[in-house]
Amino acid sequence: MPAEAPARRAYLCLGSNVGDRAEALGGARARLDAAGVKIRAASSLYETPPWGPVPQGPYLNQVVEVASPMGPHALLDLALGIERQLGRDRSREVRYGPRRIDIDILWFEGETVAEEDLEIPHPRLMERAFVLVPLTEIAPDFAAFGVTAKAALAGLDVSGISRIDI
Repeated sequence: MPAEAPARRAYLCLGSNVGDRAEALGGARARLDAAGVKIRAASSLYETPPWGPVPQGPYLNQVVEVASPMGPHALLDLALGIERQLGRDRSREVRYGPRRIDIDILWFEGETVAEEDLEIPHPRLMERAFVLVPLTEIAPDFAAFGVTAKAALAGLDVSGISRIDI
């Protein structure tokens, strides 16, 4: 019997601004774990202002470090499946509009991917305070694109981002 591939580290950003946001994030974490993607670290929950042209409520965001036994494409398929299970219908959404759940792969150990449906590292990773605030909480020395998350965060507006104790 062939040996299993070792799990590799990845960072995911979870977000929700429709319905019970904390429940949606918890449901996503539980489904990742049930699928064998073990959460090694989870940031606090952060309420963040919405992005995009559509009026909408604030998001709840969290970054998790996971140990993934699957590759990046299989992890993306899993994330999209979890989104569907939790009620997300991408076919009916407006880009950057409200959503019950969003799971983005930010970074995947040993992988660089540049495809239409998957880019690793996430191309806007170092431009978004709603990602960098929770990421630096659990991985203060993380770096991508030749810059540390801390340094990138220092140049961004973090007003309106607050840690939520639930």
